[in-house]
Amino acid sequence: MTKSLSRSTAALLILSTLTGPALAQDAAYPNKPITVVVGYPPGGSTDLTGRAVADQLAKRLGVAVVVENVGGAGGAIGAARVSKAAPDGYTLLLGANNEIAINRLITPGTVKYSYKDFTPVGLVASQPMVLVAAASTGVKDAQQFLSTVKSKPGRFSYGSSGIGTALHLAGEMVKEQGGLFMTHIPYRGVAPLTIDLVGGTIEYGVFVLSSGLPHIRSGKVVALGVTEKTRSAAAPDIPALAELPQMKNMDIGVWFALMAPPRLPAPVLAKLRTALHDILQMPEFRKKLEDAGSTTAQPNIDMHRFLAAETAKYQKIVEFANIKE
Repeated sequence: MTKSLSRSTAALLILSTLTGPALAQDAAYPNKPITVVVGYPPGGSTDLTGRAVADQLAKRLGVAVVVENVGGAGGAIGAARVSKAAPDGYTLLLGANNEIAINRLITPGTVKYSYKDFTPVGLVASQPMVLVAAASTGVKDAQQFLSTVKSKPGRFSYGSSGIGTALHLAGEMVKEQGGLFMTHIPYRGVAPLTIDLVGGTIEYGVFVLSSGLPHIRSGKVVALGVTEKTRSAAAPDIPALAELPQMKNMDIGVWFALMAPPRLPAPVLAKLRTALHDILQMPEFRKKLEDAGSTTAQPNIDMHRFLAAETAKYQKIVEFANIKE
């Protein structure tokens, strides 16, 4: 009995020796600067959201929080880096649905990680996309768009910022929901798409709402409807495409989430989630994102369920349109 007890005591002492420093380190988190990786160059909607989150995280956690822009491969290079980072809470990703969920469906041979290779901290915000028409088409609303395109199958084209982007998937969802036959024209970004829409070279296009609003308000393009289920607080005058009976299941947007590497210790995750929960309820933070066209997420969303549902939605669109690179 004595020998057995001594062995048990020794085992507990060894275990406490191994776990004690780790637990203490987790309890002390954070005690050095945190890096928030954004997978795009500065200036875009993901970068703006990342910087807004980083600024508030620094105030709540009491350490410097630095945004690092790691552009390339539609955000995948930065996301892959975070998925392989040390699970200590000092390297985070502020990512969008492209790099977190969509890229893997389009290029599985290149993008090796999936959304399951992260620890989700929480959803930050979402922003609808908007279907627009060139002013030269004379099309004024979504109902006229549907009837015009259906009257001449294959005659019309729509543009997006590239193959496999959220904008491309939104355009294909419009086709699927509306029973339309249109040709997708991929552009290298929003700027050349805007030039062709304004010049009447292409009839229709899909923008992220924040990118499209200046051109809509100037009259260069006509807003036909936002792609999320309901209207956006940033532009309540633009109807949701889902308001049309034949488009009632139309619901896709661009969302932004704070993600950490896999196997993040529970105490560290709890501190990050508490900080994000508080940030999402700050009026000044919400206004900053809303001014940029986004709607702040509700706190405490079940991220595992959300990510699984969103990825299944994208998978359906990818298969419908046979999207691949």
